[in-house]
Amino acid sequence: VNASLTKAQSEVATGKSIASAQDNAAIWAISKVMETDQATFKTIQSGLNVAGATVKTAETGAAQVVDYLNAMKQLASNAGSDGFDFAKVQADITNKMAQITSVVSGTQMNGINLLSTNGIDGGATFTVLASLDRTVGNAVTTPNAIEVASVDFEADIVGATLTTITDRDSAISAIAELEALINIAVDGTAALGSAGKRIADQASFVGKLSDSLKVGIGSLVDADMEEASA
Repeated sequence: VNASLTKAQSEVATGKSIASAQDNAAIWAISKVMETDQATFKTIQSGLNVAGATVKTAETGAAQVVDYLNAMKQLASNAGSDGFDFAKVQADITNKMAQITSVVSGTQMNGINLLSTNGIDGGATFTVLASLDRTVGNAVTTPNAIEVASVDFEADIVGATLTTITDRDSAISAIAELEALINIAVDGTAALGSAGKRIADQASFVGKLSDSLKVGIGSLVDADMEEASA
């Protein structure tokens, strides 16, 4: 009777039917592994959220580059007919390219720049921890990561050579070159958008997994307070 009373008092005080290994060593051990995983998943979810924001920042910058290139193409198209001030058109295009250069160099979050050549810790791949997989019991976990490659607008767009517009023929050449750059920019923006969606989906999944583990831990060790108080 005294043992039962002591246990009931402990459950009321702690809110747990298994508060230590002495209560049930096997279940306590399982619950502790699950608690570790649950806390880790919350940390991973936070990291994924930051990574998602980083990729979204890059996507926003990439979309701005698309806009500038489209504006440059329109300028070159205007010069495709005789009678335009070709020098003025070229000056405007030069200014737009300077703006693109600024966007590419400045689009970063936490020091990660997915538009530059080596903007990820001196490399070209942004890696974020996506999950820690445990096959059984207290086995060692296996890390899984999501990798996002730099779209490298620094080399492919900023470093590209455009024909200087001095007459109608050179304007036609510049239009074709700008169309190629627009394709690069659009493809890069789409790739960043896809990567961002994958990271957001993984963050949502890991969050749900963490919540499920929390419920599972409770079912293992939480006391029935109504019964314990009776």
